[in-house]
Amino acid sequence: MKLSVFGIGYVGCVSAACFAKAGHEVIGVDPNSTKVDMINRGESPIIEQGISELIKHVVEAKHLRATADSKEAVHGSEISLVCVGTPSNSNGSLDLRYVKSVCKEIGSALESKESGHVVVIRSTMLPGTVEEVVIPTLEVYSGKKVGRDFQVCINPEFLREGTSIKDFYSPPFTLIGADDEQVAMQVRRLYAGIDAPLYTTSLKAAEMVKYACNCFHGLKVTFANEIGNICKALGIDSHQVMEVFCEDRKLNLSPYYLKPGFAFGGSCLPKDLRAIGYKAKELDVTVPVLSAILTSNQHQIDVAVEMVKRTGHKRVGVLGFSFKAGTDDLRESPMVELIETLIGKGYTLTIYDSDVSLAKLMGANKEYIEREIPHISRLMRSTVAEVLDASDVIIIGNKAEEFRAIAENLRPDQTLIDLVRLFVDRQSDDRYLGICW
Repeated sequence: MKLSVFGIGYVGCVSAACFAKAGHEVIGVDPNSTKVDMINRGESPIIEQGISELIKHVVEAKHLRATADSKEAVHGSEISLVCVGTPSNSNGSLDLRYVKSVCKEIGSALESKESGHVVVIRSTMLPGTVEEVVIPTLEVYSGKKVGRDFQVCINPEFLREGTSIKDFYSPPFTLIGADDEQVAMQVRRLYAGIDAPLYTTSLKAAEMVKYACNCFHGLKVTFANEIGNICKALGIDSHQVMEVFCEDRKLNLSPYYLKPGFAFGGSCLPKDLRAIGYKAKELDVTVPVLSAILTSNQHQIDVAVEMVKRTGHKRVGVLGFSFKAGTDDLRESPMVELIETLIGKGYTLTIYDSDVSLAKLMGANKEYIEREIPHISRLMRSTVAEVLDASDVIIIGNKAEEFRAIAENLRPDQTLIDLVRLFVDRQSDDRYLGICW
């Protein structure tokens, strides 16, 4: 099949590469000429294990190319995947400017296309958005009618940053939201080689499934952290408690997020929790548990600040500040908020993260660091040793393997604060402080 993928960000890049590997002809579409040029050179515009090799392979095989020309992409494909971001507005609602912009481009291209076309939404949006925003925009700019001249469905992605390629080929399930079974059947062909259950629902149900999943993931992280904080106060090993808890696969479900530790972050969970809370207010529905998740998550950042304050030292080193190891994504990273708070309280910081390099950052990440945290980039150091030499307190912010070696190199007067339980056999003592253990 011939596909066009709009938005060569994280989801779009991985989706384009994986569909191309399956033998489909894929055109990536993005207004960022740097990203387009990188794809066409066989280079990856994102940091993800295995993605560079995959993109190089599919570009050399002529299964993947990129362009900034939307009309060319739509006319040269049967299906268009919309993979652009839907960031939060200040009140928690979604900023749909990128979705609207892409729908205008696709609609304008469809106006002069004689054959049929399917628009597949991969972006995360609140229930009703496809019917209220996507379809009307496509119809206005194409002058055509959905269901007659073109088709629309939603195919939510369930890709975790750092393991997205593995998740693409081994998902818990594949979900297609369509109000027309013929459309669902056409999109289903894209996943012929994926060994996973495939479910078809209505458009709104598919939109809601994504939010149900992300809200529950956020809830699981917060629940485990609150249990962990109680355990620490009682002198109980929180990980031992949760390991037993997670043995119940029938009622307690997946153990993936049920690990006491630091706050959750990233571009999905905080945004989606705010959005569903905003929607609940619109509907006059009270959701006290969902409303409390972000408050509890923020408290976990406050706990980390208090741990630093109790050391009595002002020179702090941070190892890892992207929201998880193996990605350069700083958006909504709780480590960034922790760093900002410590700077505001007069602490002297030095920072190291091998995945965060200003030379490699582009798109949303580049804009974010230049606009929101340019001062933090000035605190970055090129080696772990530089951070250790300049600090009395060391904070482990993610599970990068290179950080395991530091335990043997600490000075007797240094304190190690572990927010991710990198050292699984240790409990809090005078020199090692686990946030929940």
